[in-house]
Amino acid sequence: MPAASHKPVALFVLSLTAIIGMGSLAAFFVFLYAGPFNWVKLNLTELQAMALNILLSFLFFFQHSGMVRRSFRRQLTRFVPSHYQGAVYTIMSGLVLLLFLVLWQASDTVLHKFEGLPEIIIRGFFFLAMLGTVWGVWALRFVDLFGMDAVTRHLLAKATAARPFTVRGPYRWVRHPLYLFTIVFFWCYPVITADRLLFNILWTIWVIVGARLEERELVEDFGDNYRDYRARVPMLLPRSIRPAWRD
Repeated sequence: MPAASHKPVALFVLSLTAIIGMGSLAAFFVFLYAGPFNWVKLNLTELQAMALNILLSFLFFFQHSGMVRRSFRRQLTRFVPSHYQGAVYTIMSGLVLLLFLVLWQASDTVLHKFEGLPEIIIRGFFFLAMLGTVWGVWALRFVDLFGMDAVTRHLLAKATAARPFTVRGPYRWVRHPLYLFTIVFFWCYPVITADRLLFNILWTIWVIVGARLEERELVEDFGDNYRDYRARVPMLLPRSIRPAWRD
């Protein structure tokens, strides 16, 4: 059991992680569904606004993808205990994401607008992607999305259980269903403005690149099991209505 003096720190980290992690994620879903918040208008030209949006996006990409890499985590261990790293990652990601949401500059240039039945269909796919995300998380049986479980286990002096290689639910069709549903979220917005198109393209590319980077570590974790899985199951787009992975 950790020393009593460590408990207030752990509880503070857990509270901060829950507030920032869940709050920023909820705000991001509002952004995806309803569009930019427009809380801070900097009176920039269209070109300047797009440049700022690109900068904000890459700031999040580098933070989010950089801090999750094992090489970075090994260096971070010198300053932050391993059981806190997931929570610290969540807090930092949440803060950068909130900065992105607050400073994102909306564009008045409307490239296309879906109305009537097409808009209803697009909105329907957004909610289907939400159900798919729930399905994907359920299929993992357990995933420490916010890094809070590691802190709780350390607080209670419980060992971290090893992750077995299993394939369930939507993972039988594609290797990264959560990323697929995330891309659907990006594109299921009925008003395509210049800034939204920029967002969709940049963030879709980032998700694909991130998936490839993640697979390097999955191969390290699961070896030939994951190599076989990768050879049989497509990364993002299913090949047919039948699952590619069959036990």
